[in-house]
Amino acid sequence: MITEKENFLRLLRGEMPEFIPRYNMMTWNFHGRPFPPVKTPEGYDKDEFGMLRTTTEESMGGGFPVPGIVLLEDITKWRDVIKMPDLSTVDWDAFAKRQYEGKDPNNPKSVMIGDFIVTLINWMSFTEGLIALQEEPEECYALLEYLCDYYCEVLKKCIYLFKPEILHLVDDVAADQMPFISLETYRTLIKPHHKRLADIALDNDMLITMHCCGKCDSFIDDWAEMGVTGWEPAQAGNDFAAIKKKYGPKMVIMGGWDNTGPISMPETSDDELREALIKYVDEFAPGGGFAYGARVATSMSKEDAEHKNAICEEIYFSYARDWYKHH
Repeated sequence: MITEKENFLRLLRGEMPEFIPRYNMMTWNFHGRPFPPVKTPEGYDKDEFGMLRTTTEESMGGGFPVPGIVLLEDITKWRDVIKMPDLSTVDWDAFAKRQYEGKDPNNPKSVMIGDFIVTLINWMSFTEGLIALQEEPEECYALLEYLCDYYCEVLKKCIYLFKPEILHLVDDVAADQMPFISLETYRTLIKPHHKRLADIALDNDMLITMHCCGKCDSFIDDWAEMGVTGWEPAQAGNDFAAIKKKYGPKMVIMGGWDNTGPISMPETSDDELREALIKYVDEFAPGGGFAYGARVATSMSKEDAEHKNAICEEIYFSYARDWYKHH
């Protein structure tokens, strides 16, 4: 019988899987961050570039810059502020040990790296980062190229350490209803760096996936051109019908569930949720190119979230997983 790992890799190669696989970004990925954060006296996490991070219950554990503290105020002064971390000082054995903790060897090994827009915005603040892309594109390109040099070295080391099957590029370039940047800006300032990482992966026989939230389907042609064959979380609002018609199984929709919409609200009845989950599978499963990724992400109590997500798991095993055997 085919393994979970091989079934998913078959999917990313554009082939028909034996069963519908699930996708879980957080438990599969080896993070391309060899320097563990340092805790400051104030209780913040300080990363290898000097940025302070915090989190809240509302962000569901996700880190973001400490409000009111800006690392890079002037893009033209980035050379004085942003310093390449010294990778020769990394304890790579300790890094590898941390990365393997909690990993299931039955899942694919995936290295997550490549957040250029997100990093620029984190360093400068959302507004100033987007302004810099418009007013100082050459300086932005130079900074992101410098960052990419670092990412490339980290990726090469991760390939040596982990022998990963997948490069998972991660860069949120869109909001719920539209992208943060134009396609031209992406192609000029961001895509060349994504492509450098993608080329390293392809040279090492790796498959490539992309994490991008929001309304980002306008970028999919460019991702496919770089070798990307899977996209998550593929949030509601994108034209999934057009994507499936154009790419079929060559661009795997890893998700596609409306995890923040009405059906994922706590007041939705269990029966309504089950019905919507079945409809979701019936819509995305035909022809392949689909990995089940239904979870709720709206604000609710821990007990409610666990209950709703248990239903998502229930429908996966009772209906979705063996869908191809029955249709």
